[in-house]
Amino acid sequence: MTATTSPPDHDARLRAGTAAYRRTVAAMVAVAVATFAQLWSVQPVLPAIADGFGSTASQAALTVSVATGGLAGFTLVWSGAADRFGRARVIAVSLALTTLLGCVTPLAGDLWVLLALRALQGAALGGVPAAAVAYLSEEVHPADAARATGLYIAGNPLGGMGGRLLAGFAADLGGWQWGIAANTLLGLVCLVVFVLVLPRPRRAAGAAPPSRRPAEGARGEGPGGVKAPGAPGMGRRLAAALTTRGLPALYAQALLLMGAFMTVYNLLGFRLMGEPFGLSQSAASLLFLSYTAGMLGSAVAGHLSGRWGGYPVLIAATALMAAGLGGLLTTALAGLMAALLVLTFAFFCAHATASAWVGARAVTGRAQAMALYTLAYYLGSSLFGWCGGLVYDAVGWGGAVAFAAGLCAAAALVGLRLRRLPPAA
Repeated sequence: MTATTSPPDHDARLRAGTAAYRRTVAAMVAVAVATFAQLWSVQPVLPAIADGFGSTASQAALTVSVATGGLAGFTLVWSGAADRFGRARVIAVSLALTTLLGCVTPLAGDLWVLLALRALQGAALGGVPAAAVAYLSEEVHPADAARATGLYIAGNPLGGMGGRLLAGFAADLGGWQWGIAANTLLGLVCLVVFVLVLPRPRRAAGAAPPSRRPAEGARGEGPGGVKAPGAPGMGRRLAAALTTRGLPALYAQALLLMGAFMTVYNLLGFRLMGEPFGLSQSAASLLFLSYTAGMLGSAVAGHLSGRWGGYPVLIAATALMAAGLGGLLTTALAGLMAALLVLTFAFFCAHATASAWVGARAVTGRAQAMALYTLAYYLGSSLFGWCGGLVYDAVGWGGAVAFAAGLCAAAALVGLRLRRLPPAA
């Protein structure tokens, strides 16, 4: 009997277990922490900002909205730069600009100046989500890319939670300025980690295997994400990102599931401070610790997707989100916090799965596809988060939970288009 052997794998991209893989993941987690710590740094200090400038709560809240709007609006611009200059370079420039603006932001003497600086900071931050997942998809072996992406996504809740808590504690010492400054310092440390730890792209060492070159030329990007000679223009790459089978449905997952998630987190403070809970503002703010469940969900999503496929994991996570939403109707504090943990775990599991799937499906215009996913993600946050507030004002907490559950149901229906999606080339 003749033994059969698998053909050798000549793909030189990074494999799990290697030192280069571990350094890449560590650098990208640092990037995620820096991004979301600085993006959400003002959220816990909004009352102090309102007091400092004599503004209303809604005016102070614009410091969050303009930053997320700037991030969403400039991801496509950054994605084009990533194609031209390389993913890693764009990420480093994005974080450097963000940190520089963060150094100036605490010096703002008027609210409009603070808003302008926050808008610029959000626009600068757009370079990270526009390039990070695309970078991992290109530099990490396909067998390990979903796992690496899940670990990167795990840095999102780590940065968001840590940045909020850090800003809150620092603001108690010196006002909202100290809260922003503390997260700027954290961003600077993460930038240094990224620059020092990230391995040199394979293109710099000429290590791209011959088997990859035709595929790279076909998608218009050389190794490391640099635009190859004769590559499709921005218009064709953007068109591919809009028309490739499965990608619009994945963008819809970001739009709808993020809308459901932010509806809960925008309104939960009101629920906890009202009857029957009656918590103080400081006690209610500790709800952000639930983001630890998001880190776990992001980390396990890649492993589960690699074992069962993206669609089963995405649908299961959406169903688990709906179950968590049902638990939020309880009047027992322990039960509500348990439901919040379930909801947060499920959302980040779904987010990590969908974003990794976009990176795999987008053969042409990968950076543009990730930019559109990010745009949908933050549009869902701002649009449906606001709509959820309107529902809460009209019919209360139960109505807001039902609204979020409806968004999850809509995501599951749209997700049916992904059921028979063939694997990426």
